[in-house]
Amino acid sequence: MASFALPDTMPALVWEAPRQMTLRRVPRPIPQPDEVLIKVAYVGICGSELSGYLGHNALRVPPLVMGHEFSGEIAALGANAQALNPALQLGQPVTVNPMVFCGQCESCLQGQTHLCANRRLIGAHRPGAFAAYAAAPAWMVVPLPAALPLRAGALTEPVACGIRAWRWAGDVTGISVLVVGAGTIGLLSMQVLRLNGAAQVFVSDSDPQRLAAARELGAVTFNPRQVDVPQAVREATGGRGVPVAVDAVGKAVTREQCVRAARPGGRVILSGLHEEVSTLPIADIIRREITLHGSFCYTQADFQEAARLLTAGQIHLGPWIVEAPLAEGGSWFEKLCAENPGQVAKVLLVP
Repeated sequence: MASFALPDTMPALVWEAPRQMTLRRVPRPIPQPDEVLIKVAYVGICGSELSGYLGHNALRVPPLVMGHEFSGEIAALGANAQALNPALQLGQPVTVNPMVFCGQCESCLQGQTHLCANRRLIGAHRPGAFAAYAAAPAWMVVPLPAALPLRAGALTEPVACGIRAWRWAGDVTGISVLVVGAGTIGLLSMQVLRLNGAAQVFVSDSDPQRLAAARELGAVTFNPRQVDVPQAVREATGGRGVPVAVDAVGKAVTREQCVRAARPGGRVILSGLHEEVSTLPIADIIRREITLHGSFCYTQADFQEAARLLTAGQIHLGPWIVEAPLAEGGSWFEKLCAENPGQVAKVLLVP
């Protein structure tokens, strides 16, 4: 195994029970022959991890080191790592596609690696990057261009989620689109949609500061506490509604808003996972032939496109990114679970 001089232990933020995060000293991961060890530079807090933190997500079981949106530098290479991914070198800046796929099942062989029957998420099924070091399979490690700062590289994963939502939206050239939710995925999705030709993007959120961020990025915004969002969208589109609506929250109310705002024959992209089960106005969906499409995760191509957009400087979240020491991670989880966390679209923890 090729490596730099490495410590035997490291700090890690351990989720131990609902609403309980503790900074502990734990053994450093030892990469297996087919793995890479990464010295973590930045790791983002994802909305799905907030539901896990609250105990509302069956995917995550404590005790667990979460963290799947991250960037860093290669600190060690397993014996077979370079054979599996020849581009990898010690000290290289990288990010990781955290949805580990097997490459052998039917979905993988069809190129749908994100739907792998044996998929394992870093930070859920195996330890993640809320730590000084994280291990990952070599074939999931994505080298980053030297021109892309590691801070921006940590956004590759959530940008890829926005790209996946756009792919299911189809050709959006010249049309109006609704994005419900101005959190990280909502703000990134709206930017991807605009980059791919959407004439107008409506964004709905109840947080005034997040709405301000969406407006700065070019959206027309609505606050559901002040207006009926589907009605406001219809009024803004001559009574028709939008051809595409994206739910980037995942609650019953936001999913229904998207359905109601869609025009007849329109498409609703379901990306948010806040509630695992919710009701929908099925009779209305049938009578107006609304298409519902789940948008989960990302393919390898989506991930590469995300890195390209970030490197080209076409995605912007900078003013709404907060950096904080890993030791403050627990308090940031609490803040982000509050109803109004403030002017922040993404928290990046720094080990």
